[in-house]
Amino acid sequence: MNSVNTWNTTQHFWLIILGFFVAFAPRYLPIKIFTKRKIPEWFNEWMRFVPVSLFTALVVKDIFISSSYHFEVMPHIADIIAGLLVLVIAYVTRSMAISVVAGLISVFLLSMII
Repeated sequence: MNSVNTWNTTQHFWLIILGFFVAFAPRYLPIKIFTKRKIPEWFNEWMRFVPVSLFTALVVKDIFISSSYHFEVMPHIADIIAGLLVLVIAYVTRSMAISVVAGLISVFLLSMII
């Protein structure tokens, strides 16, 4: 069966322009709104924990939950050891970049060994 591309150059142009606005708006609007207002101190305190909690949720899911959504510990022992190592490195160095690089290297090395 011969399929014909029905999109023309103008439609591709508008798709790119609309995609730009869809990606740009969630970044621009909060900056535009919150630069003219005083943000309450309780909100700033609360927002400090959002990146940590999101990162923790992603890491815990990847370490302890298998693809079939079962809680498993033994198949992920290399990931658990690497996670503990990264936890110590992050606490000592207080550097996200060093922690991420150390985590990548430790997962790679431990998955080769274990």
